[in-house]
Amino acid sequence: MSPFNAPIQAFYPQGTRVCFGCGTDHPNGLHLETMWDGEKGVCDLTPPQDQLGYPGLVYGGLIASLIDCHSIGTATAAAYAAEGRQPGGEPIIAHVTGSLKVDYLLPTPMGPDLRLEAWVRWVERNRSMVECQLSAGGKLRAKGEVLCVRVSPERLAAMAGGR
Repeated sequence: MSPFNAPIQAFYPQGTRVCFGCGTDHPNGLHLETMWDGEKGVCDLTPPQDQLGYPGLVYGGLIASLIDCHSIGTATAAAYAAEGRQPGGEPIIAHVTGSLKVDYLLPTPMGPDLRLEAWVRWVERNRSMVECQLSAGGKLRAKGEVLCVRVSPERLAAMAGGR
């Protein structure tokens, strides 16, 4: 399916958009935006200046959060595309993190924009494995694997209702 015209997070259901990393309704969050280009999820983000690990370097926990949220967004966008549907249509597709693995390859400097690219490696029933890469200054800095678990519409409704 062709690219979507808005970040996948814009289609998350009301009541679920509160994640610090990617929730559009989180008042102090990062508001990460995953764009689907038809084959992979892509995101560019300027790291907040208060997210330092060591002086001049991005905090490793932030890098893990970005890989996690971007991978979940990629799994969701890819699932809509695989079903030939535009995001937001019923039944809603959503994922949560089953596991997260991050490898830090090089220090990530504070300053240049971060580029995240992710793609689905495999799908099996209600699970998918997403591989994600984070680059800064034209160099690969970290990579991760996220096991994304698809949430049933009933469970998603319960989550949105705070149960």
